[in-house]
Amino acid sequence: MSDFAIQTQALTKNYASVRALRGVDLEVHQGEIFGFLGPNGAGKTTTIRCLLDLIHPNGGRISVLGLDPQKDPVAVRARSGYLPGELRMEENFSGEGILRYLKALRGNQTDWDYTRQIAARLDFDLKTLVKNLSKGNKQKLGVIQALMHRPDLLLLDEPTAGLDPLMQQEVLNIIRAARDDGATVFFSSHLIHEVEVIADRVGIIRNGKVVEVAQPSALINRSLRQVRIRFKEKVSEQELTQVPGVSLLGGEDGLSVILKVEGEMDALIKALAKYPVSNFETERQSLEEIFMTYYAQHSSSKNNQVDAAHEEA
Repeated sequence: MSDFAIQTQALTKNYASVRALRGVDLEVHQGEIFGFLGPNGAGKTTTIRCLLDLIHPNGGRISVLGLDPQKDPVAVRARSGYLPGELRMEENFSGEGILRYLKALRGNQTDWDYTRQIAARLDFDLKTLVKNLSKGNKQKLGVIQALMHRPDLLLLDEPTAGLDPLMQQEVLNIIRAARDDGATVFFSSHLIHEVEVIADRVGIIRNGKVVEVAQPSALINRSLRQVRIRFKEKVSEQELTQVPGVSLLGGEDGLSVILKVEGEMDALIKALAKYPVSNFETERQSLEEIFMTYYAQHSSSKNNQVDAAHEEA
């Protein structure tokens, strides 16, 4: 069995003249939570739809749970739970009616007690008609239907969209529990904070290409920090700026300095060991700031806007 639940190589997808995916390379390990991060229109939804063969790519290779979704889409979908970004359901069914219908489509291979447990955790009334559900409650129903058959792979497109903060946290807890039970989770989001707290690894997609894959902590640890140091006596600011990755932002007669540190802090800490430090404060970039840096440096608003129109269609 492969160590990877998802593999893509040079995956491309065009919408007429618009290049939505421009050679996406991904490897998602079995049993991990992989966050797929990008703004609307970056290619997140298009990638997920290709993984399930809901749309056909123009080029590249895909393996999902060791299967080729273009050759065996039914087997891939049978082992997957999918929450689309825009979930449409029969308005005159109750939540329970929708779930029992989906249960029947899956050959009754669903744990109904587990389904009711998830509904209870999300404070979802199974008897309410879909047409009477709020946007948030429709989202809860979408989460339940994706999880109800305990799939090997969860493909979740913006799973906490439309939920209040308490329910967002509960959905993240349920996702963690699914991973602990052996599922692989691939979820897209533009909410950076939720990726930071739940994902084992994160991929950043920009204009149809994956530009970075790493653990959230690794991305943050190699980002910029601002360090404020106050000394008990005057020191040489020039000596501090000779430390690799350190530059001076400001100072006050050698008694206090503001430094910019790129990368790890170890070299600076060792350099400070010989100085009489009275106070040390550091501010680190969040994953959100790192994400925004990628897009500030590599913006392509025209392609994003057109891709967003296709993904929302």
